[in-house]
Amino acid sequence: MSSWAEERRTNRAAEAEQRRQDASAALDRKLKAQSAAADQRRADAAAAAKLADQRRKTRQAKRKAAWDALTDWLSANRVRLPIYLLALVSAGMAVPAMAGYGVGVYGDATGAALPALSELGMWAFAFAVEVTRHRHPDRPVWALQLGVWVFAGVGFGLNVVHGLGRGWDAAVVMGIVSVAGVIAHQLAVASPPRSSAERAAARIERQTLRKVARVQRAAVRTAVAELGADGTARLVFTPGRYTLDGRRLAAVVDPDTHAADVLDEEIAAFFAEQDQAPRGDDGPIVDAPVLTLDPPADQPKSTRKPRPPRAPKTRSIEDLRAAFAAAIDNPDVAINPKSAESIRKTLHCAPKFARQLRDEHVNPNRK
Repeated sequence: MSSWAEERRTNRAAEAEQRRQDASAALDRKLKAQSAAADQRRADAAAAAKLADQRRKTRQAKRKAAWDALTDWLSANRVRLPIYLLALVSAGMAVPAMAGYGVGVYGDATGAALPALSELGMWAFAFAVEVTRHRHPDRPVWALQLGVWVFAGVGFGLNVVHGLGRGWDAAVVMGIVSVAGVIAHQLAVASPPRSSAERAAARIERQTLRKVARVQRAAVRTAVAELGADGTARLVFTPGRYTLDGRRLAAVVDPDTHAADVLDEEIAAFFAEQDQAPRGDDGPIVDAPVLTLDPPADQPKSTRKPRPPRAPKTRSIEDLRAAFAAAIDNPDVAINPKSAESIRKTLHCAPKFARQLRDEHVNPNRK
């Protein structure tokens, strides 16, 4: 009996200990869950604060960017804004007056469209001038400007006729009001003033383009056509340096080459006068005067072999006249008959003969 009671007490004690342990474990789990929930709430709060801070910074950046864009736009359009305000005031006064005048003239609502002719026409051309000059600065705008002033004249005339019913003072005022906005726009916005340097650069660029176009036209006129086996043709140009001589191209002589050629011809003329022209490979030159220059002591000797002087020209003046006439008649030969240097370079003759041919061409009576 006592053993059963002892066992019962032992079981009750064990059950009590188990309940205590279970309660302690449940409390631990609850505390851990509460701690995890608190940590999660703190993490969520930190994330929400960070997100809110990022959104606030984003809004500030957008507001700053919008403000900067507005200030930049106002700075870039500080001239346009007053002009456009003036244009709005001008249109606000002229459009209703023209609409009422059109209704009175036509007798119905059709006349209300009269401002489209008196006001909209000149502004359409005015905006076309501005857009063309900003997007395509190389395009001419004189036709668009002509349209601006034609329609401005139409609008001015219609407003003057409208104002004549109230007197000349009203006619002049209404005419000026109708075109004041477009005149200011053309002077300040569509055609802004440029500095003297900008005008000079634009003038030089226009002159350059015109000269390049003239040179290209002259080159096309003197170009040689090359035909292919299939019948196709292409133009072949002679590269080099040229000047314009009317509608033709005249070759420009390289100064270094010209100096060398003149020296060669002077040497050949000297030998011809002395009757001691070099004989080539048949033997040495006899009784030919030799000029030598001693090089400085500090200058190294050149290993380049001297070029023998050219033989004297054997063509007569009649032969040169015939070659000169043929070169003038040949469109493929770029020769300036008024330039002795061009004649000398083309015919490969002495300068005195080139000058003689030039003088005979300029004054045929001198032959």
